[in-house]
Amino acid sequence: MGGELAALTAAFLWAVATVVFGRLGKALSPLVLNLAKGAIALVLLALTLALLGQSAAGLDRQAVSILALSGVIGIGLGDTAYFAAINHLGPRRALLLETLAPPLAALLALVFLQETLSGGAWLGIGLTLAGVVWVIAERVPGATPGQADHRGLLYGVLAALGQATGAVMSRAVLADTEVDPMWSSLLRLGGGFIIIVGILRWQGPVAGQLSPLRSPKLLAGVALAAGLGTYLAIYLQQIALKYAATGVAQALTSTSPLFVLPLAAALGDRVSLRAVVGAMVALAGIGILVNG
Repeated sequence: MGGELAALTAAFLWAVATVVFGRLGKALSPLVLNLAKGAIALVLLALTLALLGQSAAGLDRQAVSILALSGVIGIGLGDTAYFAAINHLGPRRALLLETLAPPLAALLALVFLQETLSGGAWLGIGLTLAGVVWVIAERVPGATPGQADHRGLLYGVLAALGQATGAVMSRAVLADTEVDPMWSSLLRLGGGFIIIVGILRWQGPVAGQLSPLRSPKLLAGVALAAGLGTYLAIYLQQIALKYAATGVAQALTSTSPLFVLPLAAALGDRVSLRAVVGAMVALAGIGILVNG
């Protein structure tokens, strides 16, 4: 139960952060945005670990390597591809492709971790994803139907694959070990941070690419989104992966679009009957996953 609740809380925080990231993406490139939010979250995690004196039990060389590589794939490459997909496709279609991550994670966990799910769990995953897809796929007023940005689609699929792969690698280290989720969060973010810095340096002088962050207002927005959507959400995701099966944890953390609905309503946007029906279907799936 603890893992499932952590996953849902992470989804809520990511929904709030996504609203902020959507606005920040107009001023920052995907790589710079990923680097900035990762750097802030790394500092917050390091300070938290120092204050709590959290034990590093279970973190041998192999575990550290797997978690760092998980961060390179899931955060460094996966999140950057996700932000690029948002820029090319818009938030709704990018989120639609992101729903590929839970079934991919479940299949990868089955192959590499021999982690099997019950029929009820698969039903819960299916209902949850069906409800989310139904909400996201609703036509947005002003959008041109039938237009597909192939580069954006590629970025979306790569983001989902990166998320699924990173989740399975984290689960391989966290399940049935003493490794603390906060340490795994730090190591994953560290791995992602290193690969992003490497890509930025390959593209040219890093300082010039970071110049938009000199704006205090922009930096404050990144700090807010990083605190909620990276520092807290990734820690909660790691708790979910420690105490819940990979496919279940990934499905529940993919419910962010459902939490966006009340946020949109609070901001004055109209929430359609279709969105409400999709949310109810997804909630039925969540109920099966949490109670099953």
